[in-house]
Amino acid sequence: MFGMDVTLLAFIALAACSAGAVAYGLMFNAVANEKKAGRRLETVKRTETDRDIVKASRDRVAEAAKRRRTIQQSLKELDEKQRDREQYLIRPPLTIKLRQAGLDMSVQRFYVLSAVSAVVVTLLAFLLGAPLFALPGALLAGGLGLPRWVVVYLRKRRIKAFLNEFPNALDVIVRAVRSGLPLNDAVRMIASEAREPVRAEFRRLVESHQLGMSAADAAMRMPETMPCPEANFFGIVIQIQSQAGGNLSEALGNLSRVLRDRKKMKAKVQALSMEAKASAAIIGALPVIVAVLVYITSPGYIAPLFTTSTGHLILAVSAMWMCMGIFVMRQMMNFEV
Repeated sequence: MFGMDVTLLAFIALAACSAGAVAYGLMFNAVANEKKAGRRLETVKRTETDRDIVKASRDRVAEAAKRRRTIQQSLKELDEKQRDREQYLIRPPLTIKLRQAGLDMSVQRFYVLSAVSAVVVTLLAFLLGAPLFALPGALLAGGLGLPRWVVVYLRKRRIKAFLNEFPNALDVIVRAVRSGLPLNDAVRMIASEAREPVRAEFRRLVESHQLGMSAADAAMRMPETMPCPEANFFGIVIQIQSQAGGNLSEALGNLSRVLRDRKKMKAKVQALSMEAKASAAIIGALPVIVAVLVYITSPGYIAPLFTTSTGHLILAVSAMWMCMGIFVMRQMMNFEV
């Protein structure tokens, strides 16, 4: 009886081991397949992640290349427009010159004032005892030279006043844009509160924008009434920012810093060239001073220069050579920054 129980228990144990072995054999493939599927899934996820990273990197590179092409195209278009504008502004018509000088007058009125100036200068020359052959020269100088010299002088003075105030206006625009105001509101602020002639130039921008012109196109037209590189820089910055995007406040801040550095460089160059300018002024004034002193001490010795035709010819040739020398010295001391 006991032997049968041992045999039965051994049989049961053997059956259990066999069943476990069969179950293990059947489950082993399933577990292995599940592990393989898990590893395959991880590989797929890792591949998709790498693909997304590569795709994002390619998108960033493509976006940077697209933006670079856009900027290059914008610069090319701006260069073409600038070339056309420079061809137009090298010798602008009289109407543009009057606007650049800040004179609110018509061309007809300018011609009338030129005729009056010619008559006045000719009368003064006649009353001062000038010879008759010099009167036509006085007429041309009074009618063509003096009025246009006044326009050029007023134009240079207006540009100088603009450059002194323009960096401050840019700083105000930068602060306004950083505080959240739109560019148009910042320009209106400058047009109402800045000093002349900056206020007049920005008022033209506001008026052009109100007539339907974009801010970039209106800014690109500023050099027509304010012919200086600084106004051209401002128009280019606004044009590029409107087409390619970017941080406007940072761009205008950099422009303001560049303009201030240019101003410092101009002042430094002017200070370094003052010695040469003083020497040129002394050399240019020396013949006149010597002639006056000789006339005071020995009037009979120098009188033939003013009373004979030979003396008049010598004076004319000497004046021509003196003008040529002064012009050459001026060009040698005139540095463009």
